Amino acid sequence: MLISAGIHYPRATPNMWPDLIAKSKEGGADVIQTYVFWSGHEPQRGQYNFEGRYDLVKFVKLVGASGLYLHLRIGPYVCAEWNFGGFPVWLRDIPGIVFRTDNEPFKEEMKRFVKKIVDVMREESLFSWQGGPIIMLQIENEYGNIEDSYGQKGKDYVKWAAKMAVGLGAGVPWVMCQQTDAPEYIIDACNGYYCDGFKPNSNKKPVLWTENWDGWYTTWGGRLPHRPVEDLAFAVARFYQRGGSFQNYYMFFGGTNFGRTSGGPNYVTSYDYDAPIDEYGLLSQPKWGHLKELHAAIKLCEPALVAAESAQYIKLGSMQEAHVYRGGNTSICSAFLANIDEHKSSTVQFLGQSYTLPPWSVSILPDCKTSVFNTAKVGTQTSIKVVDFEATSSAESSGPEHLMIQKQVPLVSESWMALKEPIGVWGGDNFTVQGILEHLNVTKDQTDYLWYITRVYVSDEDIAHWKENTITPLLKIDSMRDVVHIFINGQLIGSAKGDWVEVVQQVQLKQGYNDLMLFSETVGLQNYGAFIEKDGAGFKGNITLTGFKNGDVNLTYSPWTYQVGLKGEFQKLYATDSDESSDWTNLTHDEVPSILSWYKTYFDSPGGKDPVVLDMSSMGKGQAWVNGHHIGRYWTLVAPQDGCQETCDYRGAYNSDKCQTNCGKPTQIWYHVPRSWLNPSDNLLVLFEETGGNPFEISVKTVSVGTVCAHVSEDYYPPVETWSHLNRETEPIMELQCEDGYIIASIEFASYGTPQGTCQVFSVGNCHAPTSSSVLSKACEGKNSCKIEVSNSVFGDPCPRTVKTLAVEAKCEPLSSSWYAGLSEM
Repeated sequence: MLISAGIHYPRATPNMWPDLIAKSKEGGADVIQTYVFWSGHEPQRGQYNFEGRYDLVKFVKLVGASGLYLHLRIGPYVCAEWNFGGFPVWLRDIPGIVFRTDNEPFKEEMKRFVKKIVDVMREESLFSWQGGPIIMLQIENEYGNIEDSYGQKGKDYVKWAAKMAVGLGAGVPWVMCQQTDAPEYIIDACNGYYCDGFKPNSNKKPVLWTENWDGWYTTWGGRLPHRPVEDLAFAVARFYQRGGSFQNYYMFFGGTNFGRTSGGPNYVTSYDYDAPIDEYGLLSQPKWGHLKELHAAIKLCEPALVAAESAQYIKLGSMQEAHVYRGGNTSICSAFLANIDEHKSSTVQFLGQSYTLPPWSVSILPDCKTSVFNTAKVGTQTSIKVVDFEATSSAESSGPEHLMIQKQVPLVSESWMALKEPIGVWGGDNFTVQGILEHLNVTKDQTDYLWYITRVYVSDEDIAHWKENTITPLLKIDSMRDVVHIFINGQLIGSAKGDWVEVVQQVQLKQGYNDLMLFSETVGLQNYGAFIEKDGAGFKGNITLTGFKNGDVNLTYSPWTYQVGLKGEFQKLYATDSDESSDWTNLTHDEVPSILSWYKTYFDSPGGKDPVVLDMSSMGKGQAWVNGHHIGRYWTLVAPQDGCQETCDYRGAYNSDKCQTNCGKPTQIWYHVPRSWLNPSDNLLVLFEETGGNPFEISVKTVSVGTVCAHVSEDYYPPVETWSHLNRETEPIMELQCEDGYIIASIEFASYGTPQGTCQVFSVGNCHAPTSSSVLSKACEGKNSCKIEVSNSVFGDPCPRTVKTLAVEAKCEPLSSSWYAGLSEM
């Protein structure tokens, strides 16, 4: 039974990899799964890149060194909410190419890259038969979802891809996900929120779940999705209950879409995915901890699951069932009891004993007698993260007074430099042709930006015609994606965003010649669907001016001048060795907000080891670089006011609209700056701002766990690791833990009895043990972690014949804080 953790190596830095792999292993993973990102490894045809975040060999070796296996999904189409689905954009320029079908130019390029990756892995001895960690590969990706669009050529392509992959001599099995017509020598696998009903297309194949979506991705201006861990654990337990043998969390760590790697249209820079390890590498609790317990419970059943030919199925009720696994001649026996009723708990009889199952839950019985885990009973702590300001490392005093002063001014810098980006043509490489060119054909995706510029003549008669008839002329664009800013005679008059939407904009034109400039932008290229190479960007259809005296003016076939990218990009203004003599000026407060502007400043790193973020909530839309590293696009688009739930009910089938948060707030304001990209002081921050924001308000903050809470009842199970076949009767245990380098500074709330509410809003109920706070303070304060038995023997019995619960809220503070220093002197 294999449990796999999805981690995409370029969505973190190499410095983060060891910790992410270690936390996956500690969380119970046996396997790390990753895609291979063609666009990162072959940015220009024939020029390979295996450096930095794309050092795949280093990543695979780290996985092997930690004792884990690796599932390498070469694709090379990967989707992954990654720019252009992982394809390099130069691929669309190869003559005669049609992606992902029986097309010779495409097959030649695909085979060349897949062979390259397999050869590199073999040369480095990374396959399992060579003593390496790679036990499985993947060719293609969810092709079955779009195969029908390609007719017979699609079917032929599947056969070709399978045969090509196996012919490369990797010596390990190949998988195709969502591919019911995979040939007999390829394992077809399931992707989805639930895969417990999935059966491969042959009973000779194991049951694999390549993507268990434990969250979802986010678009600019969208709400933040969350998948409750009770439901996620239910889905996983049901999968192994019903015959599954390999399950991968997509994602176990999501990470960050650095640079311009996020897919589209319009996916945000954060790829947090509500994963068990958050974007910054911190544990998301209770998700990580509850899954760790689940994995331990599944491992206890592994001997029986592996030994049994198949499960014995027992119906326990209308919506309750058991699957029992017995090992051949031995006494090994394990069972899963499921209640798939979405509303009601159910007490069932199983092998002469009675078990109460919460709604939409599975209980796991490693010995067919003792329930060691239930998917709906979450005893793991909840961690509340704070994004706050810490004294920078250059600060002379580290005392609390200094922190207080700093907290009031957590700004990245008091002084900024500014430089205006030219509107329209700026370089000698502009060119003029008749007609509208497709955006990507011009930019080759070397930049998000492209200027389209044309001239429009307005006669005296037109002006008179508009006055007499009170007409305002309109600019009409039939179809546009992703963003356009419209300028007339150097003035911004309007903007639009969308995915192939019509644009209608009122325009003010003067008599004589008028310059019409369209500033077209991409915000992540299409990464899913058939024929993505034909999708393109910019404008489709006609561009027309209406309301003229002699009728509409069709500009579609006029002469248009094209300017690719930004002058500041061309000059590499963001580079640390950028020419200081360029025209930067000191920025004053009355010069903001301003469109199409470059800003730069220097800042000191926050002290400590906590992850660092830039708070960009004062800005509009643009891109940011720290010490020359492109940390991504930023955009303060606000999510809709409605559609979020106050409380999240885990019961019932999950979809990405359920349990959303962050309504009425910008989708993303915090942007991760990996520690390895920072110096202790004098870090160069460069921004390109498109729409107007205030850089003076940007702040540098750190992310840490400030509060931990837990809520454990007497009828919860002891930690799975304490279980043994000797069946010692042990009590449930509450464990509280701060991040490394932090201690439990204070117990903010504690009640053993019938406490009410949830983390940060707990309150004492009718029944309360008066010793609750003193017991917790004594056991926990001043320590990084503590364990408390949840029982009357510890707290006394405040209300007999009532199931009691212990609810606790504790504050975590850095070990170095003055509180702890004072304590150590006592």
